[in-house]
Amino acid sequence: MTTLIIDEQTCDYRIDSFLAENYEEISRSAIQKLIKSGKVLVNRNIVKPSYSLKIGDELSINIEGQIQKPKIEAEEIQLDIIWEDENMAVINKPSGMLTHPTTLEIQHTLVNALLNNYGKNLSDLNGEYRLGIVHRLDRNTSGLLMIAKNNKTHEFLVNEMKEKRFNKYYLAIIKGIAEKDYFEINAPIGRHPTQPHKMAVDGKDAKESLTKIRVIERFKDSTLIEAELITGRTHQIRVHLSSIGHPVYNDTLYGFGKIKIKTEEQVLQSYKLEFTKPFTNQRISLEIEPDEKFKKVLNYLKSQK
Repeated sequence: MTTLIIDEQTCDYRIDSFLAENYEEISRSAIQKLIKSGKVLVNRNIVKPSYSLKIGDELSINIEGQIQKPKIEAEEIQLDIIWEDENMAVINKPSGMLTHPTTLEIQHTLVNALLNNYGKNLSDLNGEYRLGIVHRLDRNTSGLLMIAKNNKTHEFLVNEMKEKRFNKYYLAIIKGIAEKDYFEINAPIGRHPTQPHKMAVDGKDAKESLTKIRVIERFKDSTLIEAELITGRTHQIRVHLSSIGHPVYNDTLYGFGKIKIKTEEQVLQSYKLEFTKPFTNQRISLEIEPDEKFKKVLNYLKSQK
């Protein structure tokens, strides 16, 4: 039996679509049969395949006989721990590292590193492949990520997201000059209709998505911005900025094009988090400096002014 807690990136998906993306080895028709037969429960109840997932929903998935997943092993990978207490930690994830294993990649992820550092002192509400993981960052997006050391803390942090008390801020360098100092991008995001590895504005099963943008500095043909995520859809910042003609620097998936300075994909960093320390009323605010990839691009752009 696998138990998963739905977060802000997976809420609003149909349950059959969610399972199809997470269990690619099983056909869509087989997944629908499993749901209807009670092999997949939501908050211990049988639901229809069309059920729309909500933040905090508890999925109980009893399909171990359908698939064989390899065991996730601990790896000696150094962690950049920015803050921690007995219940949680905030990690600075480097660009190029997957947040958690997938069916195709089970090594060199943040979870492998967490297992080596914390052992069994990690929440398991989202199963072995996502031990401790409360929210995610794309592989090539660096920065701050919250880790839960136990299930009660995981539930507390998920509720913080649900109640909009968890604030996430990103730094990004985007193509072109953003004219307004402050603006919002309010456009629904769903799966791309013809390229399932991508997301798109008004895509399949599109859900409400809101990003707030603040300009920090303008360069010759690009802009340094801060992006605040109000919702947390997959690839949200990248999709929203690309949709208005300002793709993130070197984001080849969303149309940046050729560049003069080479970096490891999108120049995007989760640089600031604000949250409530679990089981207290104390607010925590953490902020980090731009990473080496970010500095490399910033130095180049400043030299071109």
